[in-house]
Amino acid sequence: MAMDEKGLGKRLQKARQDAGLTQQELCQRSGLSYSTLAKIERGAIKSPSIFTIQKIADTIGIDLDALVSGNTSRIRQRKKSKSGVSFIYFDVNGCIVHFFNRAFTELAHLSGKPSDLIESFFWHYNDQICRGEYSVEDFNRELAKMLGIDSVDWKEYYFNAIEPIKDAYDLILWASEHYKIGLLTNSMPGFLEELMARDIVPNIKYDSIIDSSKVGHIKPELEIFKVAEKAALCMPEEILSIDDSRANLMAAEKLGWHVSWFDDYNSAESVSRIRNLLEPTSS
Repeated sequence: MAMDEKGLGKRLQKARQDAGLTQQELCQRSGLSYSTLAKIERGAIKSPSIFTIQKIADTIGIDLDALVSGNTSRIRQRKKSKSGVSFIYFDVNGCIVHFFNRAFTELAHLSGKPSDLIESFFWHYNDQICRGEYSVEDFNRELAKMLGIDSVDWKEYYFNAIEPIKDAYDLILWASEHYKIGLLTNSMPGFLEELMARDIVPNIKYDSIIDSSKVGHIKPELEIFKVAEKAALCMPEEILSIDDSRANLMAAEKLGWHVSWFDDYNSAESVSRIRNLLEPTSS
């Protein structure tokens, strides 16, 4: 891709300054060396790597194509809230969709087994599946054996049981217009992709998606939050975690994140509280 190195450097410098970042702060968040950034901003590097420019654009929160093309009208800065938040991670189950308890009831009707027994059996395997250590297919076989039936598809019962939380869906769309956003969820393999394909979870461009089954860690383990923090390309005190689990929020707090508990039984109140927390600065 042909570039006007000096023009690009000036646009990068202005975007960085508009974001309130020093060169040192941008380097710290992006992992770029100070000398490389300084040279790019001066236009001293001929044809800088597009991957390097992408990393800088992602860190600042601006559109890469607009930055490279010089179409400054399309360069839109992400904001920072008065509380200092610039990146928001949303949980999925219990935050974007209502919890799937109805699946246990449906399986109880199918098999005649008590729903609490089925739920207990499920949680015995859930962590392993969400870490990607145990397949959904193997779980289906064990579940069918426990239920005393020939076969069962847990994904089918899951998707029949969940319901989107409209207030949360709208909150994500609003937040994506002002901040960097991501998903941080304990998920069985392939479930999150299908949730997005069905538009149950907003199928938009997220700045980061941390799916437990892909990273091999689950919440509330600190490791998954560290992976998410690195992917956010910002300081821990700029990240907000929205979750329905107190244990998950406590883990995020240990790393210096902002946290907000989401009550899916009172989603309107939760969303109102979160929007107040995310009131952008006037700049």
